[in-house]
Amino acid sequence: MTIVIQGKKLNKSFGESEILKDVSFEIRHNEKIGLVGWNGAGKTTLVKILMKMIEPDNGTITMRPSQLKIGYLPQATDNMLSIDYELREFGKQLIVTSKQLGLQKESLDKEKLIHLSGGERLKLSLAKIWANSPEVIILDEPTNHLDMQGVKWLVEEVRDYAGTAIIISHDRYFLDETVTKIFELEYGELKVYEGNYTSYRIEKQRMYEQEKSIYEKQKRKIESIEKQINTMRNWSEKAHRQAGKGGSNAENRQMGLREFERAKAKKKDNQIKSKLKRLNLELSKHEVTKPKEEKSVSFQFESFHKRGKRFLEAKGIMKQFGDKLLFEKSHFFVKHGERVGLLGANGVGKTTFIKILLNEEILTKGSLWISESTKIAYLSQDVSDLPEEKTPLEYLELEDRQQETYARTLIANMGIQREILQRTIAQLSLGERTRIKLIHMILKENDVLILDEPTNHLDLPSREELERTLSHYTGTLIIISHDRYLIERLCSKLLIIENNKIHQIEMGLLEYEERKKKKENDEEQNMYEELALIETKITELLGKISILKMGTEEYKQIDEALKMYIEKRRKLK
Repeated sequence: MTIVIQGKKLNKSFGESEILKDVSFEIRHNEKIGLVGWNGAGKTTLVKILMKMIEPDNGTITMRPSQLKIGYLPQATDNMLSIDYELREFGKQLIVTSKQLGLQKESLDKEKLIHLSGGERLKLSLAKIWANSPEVIILDEPTNHLDMQGVKWLVEEVRDYAGTAIIISHDRYFLDETVTKIFELEYGELKVYEGNYTSYRIEKQRMYEQEKSIYEKQKRKIESIEKQINTMRNWSEKAHRQAGKGGSNAENRQMGLREFERAKAKKKDNQIKSKLKRLNLELSKHEVTKPKEEKSVSFQFESFHKRGKRFLEAKGIMKQFGDKLLFEKSHFFVKHGERVGLLGANGVGKTTFIKILLNEEILTKGSLWISESTKIAYLSQDVSDLPEEKTPLEYLELEDRQQETYARTLIANMGIQREILQRTIAQLSLGERTRIKLIHMILKENDVLILDEPTNHLDLPSREELERTLSHYTGTLIIISHDRYLIERLCSKLLIIENNKIHQIEMGLLEYEERKKKKENDEEQNMYEELALIETKITELLGKISILKMGTEEYKQIDEALKMYIEKRRKLK
């Protein structure tokens, strides 16, 4: 395949921090590449170099053709000001794409843009990129805030896209479904892996185990040689002592014995030098350095309170804003200790429902009972609500030395560098802010966690560690997330907001979707069978009416029946 982008020996530093070290790569036409790495590894820096937003300190970027048409989605997007121009240039295509994503045409009115949710704004940005028909697309966290309809559309579009795609994402499901190659940035260096994200993780672990085995084998060999050298040194020192001893006249007459010991000591010295030389030569040619262990992140959530049977119960609840109905006639309950996924398209009322739980919104109708003994912690998807003028330690409001020690341990376990604690929250990245919020939750004694897009802004290892930790949490979980893997692996119950109603589903996402698909297939099969029967009946009635005289009672009856079956056929089709 033709090379469209080539990077050679790229270097980039910010102050004393070296972000990219001699990074080289080739990107070919129609390749779908996932760019992964820890927060701060240099992913966005590399993309900004590709977009000519910043210059590398050294190295070159070559594009073929030189003026590639690139569609770029930055991580934080709010580019709504050009909507009039976009509608003029790509109006029809923009409207079609927006509709596929679940946006209505009226959402594109300039006056309504300011009222769009984060997910709806992201959908509009994606629609604009696709409407522009780029040759290369670069997407930075494209599934953040997207609902499942949007993720499904994006997966299919990236798969079918005829150009080249470079995707920065911490969404494991999205990477598994779209990319065929992984570029990993780690410690400033870039490594290439074939396959999707799961294949990359398996291969990375295999390579680590292999390198570790080779290193341990070499280490044992070095220890064995050093042990031999130490033994020979002991013998040499003993021989030197024997050779240098002064003795009686009789012993002095035996000069030959001391000469023998001296020669023996010299021989041992030469053997030691020879072994050391061979060892150093081998290490200079084949030394295996200890493989770097992957950074680890540790979360610890505990439920502290005694639990009753139910945490909340809803009876006939309804919420409406003016003419806009979010949900009504909804009945459901959540037991203590259950793990519940709250799902629904963008704008159906998920965040509003959470606000009702937190007493920040009131119901239009119905009742919602929440156990008084329950202590709830809420992680919102918006990390801009933190006090930006405070440092992380000031925000955490640590009461004593013991709590401060615990907080610093959590901070270290989450991979947050100590110098970050001296900065204000305004200077922190989105991922760092999310971790500080999680630490704040951990420090409080809570037995219900409500997590709104908890994996947004977290890198892949942090997502996996959070998932493992939450799987051991004994309290109640309510999770709003587009991260399918998180919902599939954690939630055994669903609350789905659909068709203006909150539905209680007593199963996980995978089983629910399989049953839903089977039901849709069964309904479709029944429809085709019913359609076949109707066609047969229409043919039969046409045969009968063709031999009857118009105006007779029998003709009228058959004509009415024929109209009824034709209308049924029209509705089914």
